[in-house]
Amino acid sequence: MTTNVAVVSPLSKQLARFKEIHVGGAQYLERLTAGDREAIPLLVQVGKLIDSIYIRQHWSGNEALHSHVLGLDPRDPKLELGLELFKGPWGLDEEKFIKSIKEEDNDGHAHEKIHVPHEPPQHGNYYPDDIKKQEYLDWVASLEGQDKINAESYYHVVKRDAKSGQLYAVPYSEEYKDFLVPASKLMTQAARLVSDQSLAKFLKSRADAFISNDYVQSDVDWLRISKESALDVTAGPYENYTDKMFSVRAAYEFYLHARDFASSAILEKFSSRLQDMEDQLPVDELYKAKGLHPPAIVTVNQLYSGGDVAVPMTAAYNLPNDEAPIKIAGSKLVIIKNVQEGKFQSVLLPIAHQVLDTEQVKKVEFEAFFQHVLMHEVAHSLGPHFLVHDKEKKVRTALEEYHSAMEEAKADIVGLYAVGLLLKDGTLSGGPDAASFYMTYLASAFRSIRFGITEAHGLGQAMQFEYLKEQGGFAYDGETKKFRVVMDKIEEAVKSLTTRILVLQGDGDKQKVKEFVDRYGIISPEVKDALNTLENMGVPVDVYPRYRILKDGTL
Repeated sequence: MTTNVAVVSPLSKQLARFKEIHVGGAQYLERLTAGDREAIPLLVQVGKLIDSIYIRQHWSGNEALHSHVLGLDPRDPKLELGLELFKGPWGLDEEKFIKSIKEEDNDGHAHEKIHVPHEPPQHGNYYPDDIKKQEYLDWVASLEGQDKINAESYYHVVKRDAKSGQLYAVPYSEEYKDFLVPASKLMTQAARLVSDQSLAKFLKSRADAFISNDYVQSDVDWLRISKESALDVTAGPYENYTDKMFSVRAAYEFYLHARDFASSAILEKFSSRLQDMEDQLPVDELYKAKGLHPPAIVTVNQLYSGGDVAVPMTAAYNLPNDEAPIKIAGSKLVIIKNVQEGKFQSVLLPIAHQVLDTEQVKKVEFEAFFQHVLMHEVAHSLGPHFLVHDKEKKVRTALEEYHSAMEEAKADIVGLYAVGLLLKDGTLSGGPDAASFYMTYLASAFRSIRFGITEAHGLGQAMQFEYLKEQGGFAYDGETKKFRVVMDKIEEAVKSLTTRILVLQGDGDKQKVKEFVDRYGIISPEVKDALNTLENMGVPVDVYPRYRILKDGTL
């Protein structure tokens, strides 16, 4: 039989929107011991196994699709790159670039082997393909005790019994055991090799969690990896973006980093200000948390990644998302410096020169971009995580499909508001000034919106942009077709939006959130015109990594 791949979208145009950057390399390995270096090939193998898990999690037909494309003879490098970057057959704006996989029999008749949905399923591959939202909610409501806990767990998938049609929950340790068992063994081996004992403890406990499906202790161990560890590893189920239906199920991801000790020392001072920033948020005390754990902050340079790492390329993350380990040990902010630098040079600066006022573009600085990303990640820990009038109900549960975009918008705007606080009290003295932060933020808004408003970060940024423009914080010149920050209005506009989003989250009124999203989560004609100009000029949307890995797995 002959296999044919029906490509329906100009994949070349999608790929042209990304610029390759080289990641890894010997310059990041100077602080590693011989044992650390021996562990790297084992950990790279773990990353590849976790990549396979996420391919399964993304969509029910994804494994078969990848298998067919990778088995084509002759190979199709462009198609393989598309699947590598997007982790599935949909590119930016959820535009699919593969229609179907067909097989032609010996008589020349074509039969559809794999049909690709028009857009990524809202439920990913965490639930049956025929599930209805209300069916799931009714099922959960009918359960009690451990059955109910499992049904709402980050770490269980939902299946349907073939005979009875009834729903039931299956732990990740069972659903993905074909990948988790070998990954567990590799992590155990790596734990024996690495020089830092706190990292070794995490690798061992995470290896155990892959088998037991209990992730709390290994999350705590991850949070307690020593600041002296030259290697930094993130491996496990974390983000909820693939579960667009409920924002509950966690996707597996993997990062291998080398610690940047000099930058980590500079950034560490921010972590001690967490509660102070919370106390100064412009909302009623009801919406403020007490007793916050300062997040551990580390700066790293990426060596390898896998799993839920589709483009746009992650430049920072604040984990875990599970409230249980957060209550025990707080959270950890990881800033990926070499990725940040790649994005700024290859994407943000070209955007700024195209869309910003010619005088204001001079204020766009890497340090302003870098520090706002830092504050974005810190801000995920700020504000209400449970409803103010129902302390047992999580914000993410109340907002459901709107949670991810609202949370990203909150982190952006609260981070920008917090920057203003730190500038005023002198914590950020000697670096970029307020104008640089606001003007760099404006340029960065276009970078995020270009990902599309079907994606959480893009939608979150679109809402911020339209709100701030409505409040007079941004202005557009129809003659020059350039945008600018209105310095005498932007501070108050940022404060207003910070209040609005925190109250919407804390109240948990989904209808009011929907109205907010519908009103502000749009792309206005002038923004669309600017985006088209960027596209026509060939300005990349983002970067993608090319890892320096030898055949033996070393970097």
